[in-house]
This record gives sequence, structure tokens and C-alpha cells, in this order.
Amino acid sequence: MTVFDTLCSRRRAMACVALTWPAARCAAARGTVPASNAPALALLSPAPADIDPSGYLVSEKLDGVRAFWDGRQLRFRSGRPVPAPAWFIQALPPIALDGELWGGRGRFDVVSGTVRRSAPDDAGWRALRLMVFDLPGAAGDFATRAAQITDAVRGASSAVLSAIEQTLLPDHAALQRRLDSVVRGGGEGLVLHRADALWAPGRSQALLKLKPVQDAEAKVLAHERGRGRLADVMGALRVRTVDGVEFRVGSGFSDEQRRQPPPLGSWITYTHRGLTPTGVPRFASYLRPHDAEL
Repeated sequence: MTVFDTLCSRRRAMACVALTWPAARCAAARGTVPASNAPALALLSPAPADIDPSGYLVSEKLDGVRAFWDGRQLRFRSGRPVPAPAWFIQALPPIALDGELWGGRGRFDVVSGTVRRSAPDDAGWRALRLMVFDLPGAAGDFATRAAQITDAVRGASSAVLSAIEQTLLPDHAALQRRLDSVVRGGGEGLVLHRADALWAPGRSQALLKLKPVQDAEAKVLAHERGRGRLADVMGALRVRTVDGVEFRVGSGFSDEQRRQPPPLGSWITYTHRGLTPTGVPRFASYLRPHDAEL
């Protein structure tokens, strides 16, 4: 038995959550139901580069599309229903799940294209799984919830459902080795979740992302025409962060993306290497559409 299995078995005995209670009702009991149709979800904050992983459960950060299952309906972060095939929905258990629709490393564009289609493509959906990483609104700390996720996935016996592997790492050196291994294999980075953290919506220091470069989101304000080779296409995006900082993103685009840039008013995810003293991202580069818009 691993250290994590031992921890899980102890936490499992403490479990007091009714797994059939949908997250919307749990959120209502806590007074955290959002005004819009968007579900209240826990969100990632950047991890310090020198973070000590003691007390955290560590998993791979998947490059998929965030999806929330309330026990009856599968929704995007925006609150819109996911147009999944009936057989996919029928395979999900009657409990609230937070996860990532995922088709393997480096396949975000394929996954995004599949889940956006109003008429589901069976072949595309059969290549996807809902990778579960939390039970929204559930009682108990994260170690308890992680054990419950494993039990729920095992009990569902469904090919469309998987539990994201959670591990304990002893020190920063082990964390760095894990990060290097994931990135070499084509992964994005790692997620660190405090084992003793209760579930809560929004961002906190209990749920962190660790990546070789940082990323964030911004709203597209304008398309700037390119110069030279890019004279007939988009050269850069003018964007604004949630904090009101405006700047340009001019790199990271394919030729096709420059011909058909992200729409005005949409949100993008960009990478950067820290902030200037005035809060402007350094070396901002386009990564992909922000999945909260899905």
C-alpha cells in the first residue's frame, strides 16, 4: 500500500458527504450560487517556483476542456450545456463532478473542436474521457474527496470516466523531477491541491498550478493589422486582463489563426514570463482560446 493509499483509507473513514447531492444544491446551502448560469468552481492560482509540495496532492495539469457535471447535466465553465452524445451522458454517475474533457496530451484543438459541435461526432467523443479532479460542494478535505472520486469512478465502471492520479511528493526536488518528466512528455505542468483543503469556489492558495511558463486570460479588444509578411492578416491582438491591464499579444499564432483571429470580445489564454513593475505581462504569447468561453 502506498503512502497515498494509506492517507486515502484514513480519510475515507471520515467521509460524511452524500455523493448524490448535486453541486448546485450544495452551493445553495453555502450561499455561493452565482448570479449567472456559470457554475461556481474552484480555480487555479499560480504556484511559487520554489514551492514545497509537503501537504499537497500533486497531479498533471491536463490540456483539455473544463466540464462540470451536476448529476443531471454536463456544462462548460460558461454554463452552456455540453452537446455530448446521449451514450456519454448516460455513462456518468448521479453525483456532482468537476473535471476535464481530455483526449491525450497536445490535443486541445481536437478536443475543443469535438466538444463545440452542436451535432455530436461519435468517433470524436469516443476518444474523450471526463478526467475527474474534484467533487464540487462536497464536504470533507481534498484527501477525502480524492478517495471518494476513486471509489466513484471504480463503481461507475465507465470507459468515459477516469480519476486524475493524485500523488504525494516529499520535497521540491521530487516536484521538479515530476514537472520535468511531464513537460518532456508533452504535458503542460502540474496541479498542487492542499490535502487538507475544504472545497470552495474561486481562486485560493489551496489550489495551484506549476508550469515552466505562466499563463493567464485576457479579453480581445482589437485586431491590429500586420506588417511585411503579415500585411494582409492580423499582426497582433490588443487585449485586456480582468485587472484592466491592456497590452498586445503578437506571437504564438499559426498562419491560419492570423487569417481567422479570435473574435472581438472573446477570451484567450496567453503565456508570459512574469510581470513588469506596471503589471504588463513579459513576452506574452498566444496559447489558445480560453475554455471558459465554451
